[in-house]
Amino acid sequence: MAGRIRAGDVEEVKRRTNLADLVGDYVALKNAGIDSMKGLCPFHDERSPSFHVRPALGYYHCFGCGESGDAFTFLQRMDHLTFAESVERLAARIHYVLTYEEGGERRQDGPNRARLLAANQAAAAYFTEQLASEEGVAAREFLAGRGFDAAACERFGVGYAPRGWDHLTRHLREQGFSPPELAQAGLVSEGQRGVYDRFRGRVLWPIRDTSGQTLGFGARRLYDDDNGPKYLNTPESPVYHKSQVLYGLDLAKRAISRGRRAVVVEGYTDVMACHLAGVDTAVATCGTAFGKDHIAVLRRVMGDDAAAEVVFTFDPDEAGQKAALRAFSEEKRFTAQTYVAVAPEGLDPCDLRLHRGDDAVRELFTRKVPLFEFALRQSVSRFDLNSVEGRVSGLRAAAPIIAEIKDPSLRPGYTRELARMLGLELPEVQQAVRPVERGARARPADPAPPSRSGAEPSAPAREAAPRPRLSTLRSTPTTWLERDALMAMLQQGASIGADLLQQAVTAQMMESDLRVVRDAIGAALPALAAPDWIDRVLAAAPESHRGLVRELAIAPMPQRRPEQLAIYARDVVISLLDRDLLALKRELLARHQRIGDPSDPGARRIQEQLAALEAARRGLREE
Repeated sequence: MAGRIRAGDVEEVKRRTNLADLVGDYVALKNAGIDSMKGLCPFHDERSPSFHVRPALGYYHCFGCGESGDAFTFLQRMDHLTFAESVERLAARIHYVLTYEEGGERRQDGPNRARLLAANQAAAAYFTEQLASEEGVAAREFLAGRGFDAAACERFGVGYAPRGWDHLTRHLREQGFSPPELAQAGLVSEGQRGVYDRFRGRVLWPIRDTSGQTLGFGARRLYDDDNGPKYLNTPESPVYHKSQVLYGLDLAKRAISRGRRAVVVEGYTDVMACHLAGVDTAVATCGTAFGKDHIAVLRRVMGDDAAAEVVFTFDPDEAGQKAALRAFSEEKRFTAQTYVAVAPEGLDPCDLRLHRGDDAVRELFTRKVPLFEFALRQSVSRFDLNSVEGRVSGLRAAAPIIAEIKDPSLRPGYTRELARMLGLELPEVQQAVRPVERGARARPADPAPPSRSGAEPSAPAREAAPRPRLSTLRSTPTTWLERDALMAMLQQGASIGADLLQQAVTAQMMESDLRVVRDAIGAALPALAAPDWIDRVLAAAPESHRGLVRELAIAPMPQRRPEQLAIYARDVVISLLDRDLLALKRELLARHQRIGDPSDPGARRIQEQLAALEAARRGLREE
């Protein structure tokens, strides 16, 4: 059973990965100096590039938003992978075979993940081929009738599972996959007549993770003599967990991340219609209700931004009402603002595009209303408001919705709106809402975890001191010299040499935050020749200053000629030490002047110290 990836392999994959090539798949990079490239940051919107990559160091850093890291963290952030998945992806990229240690931490998805993913990928290719076959005409006609041509089907990987008993099974067994592997992937079932294809005579949509790997399939019935369910999905498997995946997220993730907006629709064809109409942030659940795990997935992609938006679409029927109320019950888990968009005449996005065109789909999401308002109206609509009993029941159902509106400034207005909807007096509705509101405040949805010591935190996180950045340092010549010297020590430490660095880490620094970095360099100095020199400095620095260390390690040095870089680095460090020696010289001269008598023994000692100091200054320049 495969376990933890061997540490040596992790380091080797990192060493062999060209960070500029990797980042270049996502960001257009331009040269910005020696071993420095820059481009527009993929993690936040900006007009001028502040995202820097240092291929030789293996690090990136954005001077705008502060994001930084190595090849593994870049993939984790961009494609929302775990650390192990990012190592595996990069290993596959450079054709490096990983070794797994027995007895290590087990991967949550199980031991055969790679084989199951490969089986799903092979099945997806097979289904795509079958869509173009003679038998696939029924599937092509079904898709064309919903406005999807061959190019659209290719874009979303839509396929067709042929009728018959075991066409896919035989095809995959010829490629070396065993029946147990196919069963574990959910591609086959087993009955009295043996193993047979799970999907037969159906249109199929591949369900992929954010990295584009096929985890499973969603299938729709085509033929009247098919007695199975209208929609059939891959069952739960070691790689497919329906409550944790969103169809279309592999295509929508970058648009969602950059625009801080997600659109949640109800079906595969709705996702296709939205994307083809230009709403490229659309995703859908896979045969299950939208729940807390889906929220966690979207939050990882969008980030916890209060200005972000999640827009749901629901059918106006009873099932849609229930879906809206379920979504609202989990709404407090979102930092983002939540909305609902309902198409005219209850059309879903696919039918809306088919009958009214792409513009109508785009316009649909401009007419969104807050989710709590939609849930409020749907809740009240279930009751007969012409009767006293109906109005009282409606009040009982709607009061908790108002009490749980995240923005307390909106509650009074919607309390008045509810009174109008129910035809009740405002004080009566206010009286019903207040107890529920107090109860909601008394039970926080996500209490903060206790500290490791068990003590209460001393202050709210929002009151924590801001972390130092290059942009927050004082703009003075003294600070500029200290900053440039630390950049040289981090980026050209080996060229400067251990002896000179040993002196430099004792130099005085007026900027307190730079003193912290200087001390971290001093602590890591024994590892100067190690390939992970920057990592050692980061480990020695307090967590609050690691961002500043990364900025100093990434920032371009003011020297454009590669052959002069080492000379410049030594010169700037020597200038820092020379500043200390000059300060000492001024102090000695002042003391000598205060003594006054040249024959005084103290005066003679100072003269000897001054001579030694001048010799030290000359020695710095002559090394």
